[in-house]
Amino acid sequence: MKIRILDSADAEIYRELRLKSLKENPEAFLTTYEIEKDKPIEQLQRNLIASDNRFTLGAFINSELIGIVTFVRESNSKISHKGNVYAMYVSPEFREKGIGKSLIQELVIKAKQFDGLEQINLTIISNNDAAKRLYETAGFVTYGTEQNALKTGYQYWDEDLMVLRLL
Repeated sequence: MKIRILDSADAEIYRELRLKSLKENPEAFLTTYEIEKDKPIEQLQRNLIASDNRFTLGAFINSELIGIVTFVRESNSKISHKGNVYAMYVSPEFREKGIGKSLIQELVIKAKQFDGLEQINLTIISNNDAAKRLYETAGFVTYGTEQNALKTGYQYWDEDLMVLRLL
């Protein structure tokens, strides 16, 4: 397995895996398949350009993209000591093989290089025990729960708020 920062040239394979994630686990993400499928490829290309406040990692096996995760640092000066994990996903056939753990470990290593970054936050559907265990093994701790954080139709999902303190 190889993990690297994705760039605009990866937009097509990223889109394919991202749409798969939204179909398979719609409750786990803020956006929806319907919204993402219609986004222009140029927008994805721009979003995949790493900068001094964001990057997206991809995990590959034999040149197949099998896992993704995005880090975004807060841009407001009063909260720029914080960053967030978004869009974490590993294809089901590759789960339980340490790929998610490797993605998060690499994200933390790269995020620590941002000067002044003190903590990394994420939210997770409260009943997603496997993902919660993954984040806990990387050092994240739960500091709260938002009830009814997400809603689709009449279905609500609670989200746990997790943080990894870097200091």
